[in-house]
Amino acid sequence: MAVTEELVKNVLKDLIDPNTKIDFVTAKTIKNLKIENGDISLDIVLAYPAKSQFDSIRKSVINTLRSIEGVTNVSVNVSSNIVSHAVQRGVKLLPGVKNIIAIASGKGGVGKSTTAVNLALALAAEGAQVGILDADIYGPSQPMMLGITGRPESVEENTIEPMEGHGLQASSIGFLIEEDSPMVWRGPMVTSALEQLLRQTRWRDLDYLIVDMPPGTGDIALTLSQKVPVTGAVIVTTPQDIALLDARKGLKMFEKVGVPIIGIIENMSTYVCPNCGHEEHVFGSGGGEKMGKDFDAPFLGALPLNLSIREQADAGRPTVVADPDGAISAIYKGIARQVAIRVASLSKDMSSKFPNIVIQNT
Repeated sequence: MAVTEELVKNVLKDLIDPNTKIDFVTAKTIKNLKIENGDISLDIVLAYPAKSQFDSIRKSVINTLRSIEGVTNVSVNVSSNIVSHAVQRGVKLLPGVKNIIAIASGKGGVGKSTTAVNLALALAAEGAQVGILDADIYGPSQPMMLGITGRPESVEENTIEPMEGHGLQASSIGFLIEEDSPMVWRGPMVTSALEQLLRQTRWRDLDYLIVDMPPGTGDIALTLSQKVPVTGAVIVTTPQDIALLDARKGLKMFEKVGVPIIGIIENMSTYVCPNCGHEEHVFGSGGGEKMGKDFDAPFLGALPLNLSIREQADAGRPTVVADPDGAISAIYKGIARQVAIRVASLSKDMSSKFPNIVIQNT
């Protein structure tokens, strides 16, 4: 039996991507398929970062193709190609940034900043170029969480270079003020400062810029969601009813300004006693998942209430860096992959495809 392209693709239709739950043919991830005298070579190009999954995907494709009669050799290369996606109408993309993901909550105290930095680090661990913007002017926490000290440099006029920590590019008002200095600014000043941080930081070829949003749905958060070219938003909540009430408001704010909801993360979901192993739902249970169903938004996952998460973030080495192979890091990485997969499913940015039309008087 001759080995044909049609035969190969029919076989691969039965092979499901473990992350997207879609077969590689339907997902159009098969590139450069070549067949010659029983030798097959192809590329699997994923639309999301998944470096930790490359080897298992490559092996599963090779084993599947070797089952075809007449196949003598199989060569498979797995990689990721992350592209820009559409943002709110009338808002231009940021130079050097493909996708901006807002991490938001309706209220403070739900672990939004800790979740944001660990998701950013998880995306970077999976092979993406990632930056983080600390948009909480009144309470910047990313400098401490990333263990970054010092002041950013300015190579060109009216620009600043991003600081770096654990492989992330970072920008925060916390790099520009003394640690104990309170920000006694009114809303317009804060909004202006944030826009400057966002647009005057010279981001370098980022696949994702994670924006750690200020808590709440006030003027600052609303202005940011309208003026910043956001690809999608992730809502962080706890299972507690009062947190869910505010998280719903945050979700609706993004819906009103045309920002897609990537999904919902439930933080501090359960507490497991380190001495006896007893599990307790301290803040209630199932709230985040129910909220997802109510708003037809994906439930991305649940994170435990764990002392190590707080200690590691306070020490400037968040969990994904401090314990990269641990169970909690695996949860962060799984959620990060789902965020990236959801982004990949959104409409692509086509602005670069349209020609510039110039009208001249002749």
